[in-house]
Amino acid sequence: MKEKTYLKSIGEVNRRFNTGISDLEDVEDNFAFFANQYYLSLIDWDDPNDPIRKIIIPDKAEMVEWGSLDPSMEARNTKSPGLQHKYGSTALMLISDQCGGLCRFCFRKRLFINPEDEKIRDFSGDIEYIRSHPEISNVLLTGGDALMIPTSRLEKIISALFSIKHIKSVRIGTKMPAYNPFRIIEDESLHDMVRKLSRPGKMIYFMTQFNHPRELTKEAKQSLDILRLSGASLANQTPVLNGVNSDPETISLLCSTLAESGNIPYYLFQCRPAVGNRHFTVPVETTYEIYEKAKKGLSGLAKRARYVMSHSTGKIEVIGMDSEKVYMKYHQAANPGDIGRIISFKRNPSALWFDDYL
Repeated sequence: MKEKTYLKSIGEVNRRFNTGISDLEDVEDNFAFFANQYYLSLIDWDDPNDPIRKIIIPDKAEMVEWGSLDPSMEARNTKSPGLQHKYGSTALMLISDQCGGLCRFCFRKRLFINPEDEKIRDFSGDIEYIRSHPEISNVLLTGGDALMIPTSRLEKIISALFSIKHIKSVRIGTKMPAYNPFRIIEDESLHDMVRKLSRPGKMIYFMTQFNHPRELTKEAKQSLDILRLSGASLANQTPVLNGVNSDPETISLLCSTLAESGNIPYYLFQCRPAVGNRHFTVPVETTYEIYEKAKKGLSGLAKRARYVMSHSTGKIEVIGMDSEKVYMKYHQAANPGDIGRIISFKRNPSALWFDDYL
């Protein structure tokens, strides 16, 4: 179908949409561009500040020297290529090095710059590692985007994981409901896989990434309904991004629309200090205030997301502020002794990351 045609350069976008965008070759040379016609059609090309445009279209601001290719230091917890084990109960498998579109704020740009470094060729070793670690109860399949691999291969991976007694749930990390909902709508084998494998004690979750309410189109909502009615559970996570969703009204509408679609608002992330991301960042304390204002108009079901920083030491939740201090809590931690620990710091309105408080 025409709307699923993939474009791999801004030149192709110009020819298809007559956008007049130019002088982005140096950005594309450093950080690849990839999107389909469906997602690009959501952009108001007359608005240079269109939030969907900011999500997917390269910007010269990406060339500002700032950040790291591994901002959460995932290499520390990598047990074999593509397998991470940072938190006791959770393992993470990078099962794909491709996405349905390349987010300009991606914190794993390294996968697209040096794909061979972490590319998984054989999952058998990872499955055996998980089998030999009974403390692992859930596995996150991500990448890249887990739905970029064929359903037949995805089913083999999930079946192998569910054959392990101590694995109770598998999470599928994907932005495909936003980028290409037809991947879900038209693949009956995916619906069948969820119906067949999801059962009591063996839960399948789809961890979606909707960053802006306008991504929740009729087709996107249809794809969510299919997954949910097939037996999967849904949860959404998004970073707070300057110029995309960095105001209370947008966050409030995003969370309420997600809840109405049966998709739990799960995490609001501080934008990670990855290479190319400086212009997307919003100060930590400003983001906290944005979310607190957004929650005032939300039902309890819509304001369940935790605002966290996915730091090398753990998931650090920002839980409060007063006139002098900001208060945080280790929601999850690489060191189990830190889980639940509350810490406080002197207010720093310019802080963009946890390390700025140290």
